[in-house]
Amino acid sequence: MKFAKDFLFGGASAAYQVEGAWNEDGKGISNWDVFSKIPGKTFENTNGDVAIDHYHRYKEDIKLMAEMGLESYRFSISWPRIIPDGDGKINPKGIEFYNNLINECLKYGIVPFATLYHWDLPQTLEEDGGWTNKRTVKAFVKYADTCFKAFGDRVKHWITFNETIVFCSLGYLTGGHPPAIENNPIKYFQATHNVITAHAKTVSHYKELRQFGEIGITHSFTPNFSVDNKEENIFAAYHANQYNVAWFFDPVLKGTYPEYVVKQIKEKGWTPNWTDEELEIIKSSAEKNDFIGVNYYQPARVIKNDNQQVKMENSRENSAGAPGNVSFDGVWKTVRIDNGKYTKWGWEIAPDAFLDGLRIIKNNYGDIKIYITENGLGDADPIIDEEIVDVPRIKYIEAHLRVVKKAIEEGINIKGYYAWSVIDLLSWLNGYKKQYGFIYVDQKNNLNRKKKLSFYWYKHIIETRGEDL
Repeated sequence: MKFAKDFLFGGASAAYQVEGAWNEDGKGISNWDVFSKIPGKTFENTNGDVAIDHYHRYKEDIKLMAEMGLESYRFSISWPRIIPDGDGKINPKGIEFYNNLINECLKYGIVPFATLYHWDLPQTLEEDGGWTNKRTVKAFVKYADTCFKAFGDRVKHWITFNETIVFCSLGYLTGGHPPAIENNPIKYFQATHNVITAHAKTVSHYKELRQFGEIGITHSFTPNFSVDNKEENIFAAYHANQYNVAWFFDPVLKGTYPEYVVKQIKEKGWTPNWTDEELEIIKSSAEKNDFIGVNYYQPARVIKNDNQQVKMENSRENSAGAPGNVSFDGVWKTVRIDNGKYTKWGWEIAPDAFLDGLRIIKNNYGDIKIYITENGLGDADPIIDEEIVDVPRIKYIEAHLRVVKKAIEEGINIKGYYAWSVIDLLSWLNGYKKQYGFIYVDQKNNLNRKKKLSFYWYKHIIETRGEDL
C-alpha cells in the first residue's frame, strides 16, 4: 500500500521555539519571554530571544523543506506578534511576517498548516489571569478573526490550540510552565474550560466567515493502559483516561464534558465557573470540527497509587513526560514496564500502543478526520565524520508511519503526518539538550543548517508515498 495522494507528509514547529526576534518589529512580550528569564526555570537559563532565528532565516529553512519534498509545514503564529497586548491594536509588521512565510511556502507548493496558539500568550493577558480569565477567551476570538481575515485566502488548514492539557496542567498543577502555579485544580479546570470555550467560539466564527477551509484542535494524546489485569489498576487506567483524554476530546467532538469527571469535580468543589451559554456553544460547535489533531509520543502505563502522601513532581525533568509521576488527584501513577523500550529521557517507544490508541479514538468518536500533528524522537544526535547520523530517529518515525499505514488500512481516517520537528529547535524547558529535527542547527557555529541522515530518508518516504515501509 502507498499513502494516498491527498495524504499530507509534513513537519512541524512552534513560533517561540524557532523564531527568535522576541522584541523586533513591534512584537509584544509573551509569557514565555518573561518566564524563561526567571533563574532556574529552564536548563542553563536558555530562552527564545534568538532560538534558531527562523524569523530572519525562514526563506533558507523553507527552501530546505522544499528540497526534502515536504508537502505541508505546520507552524504556529505568535499571538503577541500579531496583537502585542493581546486584545488591542494589530501590529502590521507581524501580519507582514506571516504573509511572507505563507507566500514562501506556497512558492514551493508547501501547504501551510497554521496553529493559532502554541503556548505563547501575550504577557498583558497572563498578568490579568491568563486562561483563568474570560477576557482571554474574548481576546483569542478577536486574534483568531484577525488571522483568518489576513491569511485565510491562502491558509485553508487551521488548528486553534496545541495541547491544552500540557499548558494548563504544567501551568496550574505542576508549576513547570507559566504562570507557574502549583496544585490548583480549581484554576486548572477553569483554564481548560475557557480554552475549550475559546475553541468552540472560534470554530463557529470561522464557519460564519465561509472561507471554505478546515479547522480543528490538536490534543496531546497519551493513552493510559493498565500494567496488568488487576481490577484496581484497570480502574486506575480508566480514571486516568477520563481525566486526561475524555475531558479534552469529549467536549470538542461530542459537545459535552464526560459525566464521570463532571460528577467528581462537583463533589470536590473544582467545577469551573461555566455558564449555560458557554456549554451550549460547546455543544453546538462539536459537529463543526473538521478534524482532530493528535500529538503522540508515548503511552502511559498506569497502576493504582497506594501512597497516601501525594506530592506533585514539579521538577523540570519530571514535567517533561517520563514515567514515575503521581496524578494530581492521587488516584494513579505512571510506571516503567519491564519489557518496555525507552529513550535516553525515559519516554517509552511504543508504536503498538499508538495503534491501540487510534482504535480507541475511532471507537469513541467515529470517523472524525485525524491528522497526526506531532510524532518524533528527541535524542542527542550522533555526529560521525561530520555527518549527523540520526538512525534512531529514522527507526522511530518508520515504526510509527507503519502504524499510520495499518490504521488507514483498518478504516481509520488519517489524512496527514507531521513529524516533530521539521528542524532542530529550542525545547521549552530543556534548551538544546536533545534534538528532534530532520535539519541540524549548529548552536556553536552561527546557527548553520545541515541536513541529517533522516532528511534524506524522509525525502525518499515522501517520493515513494511510503511504499517501502
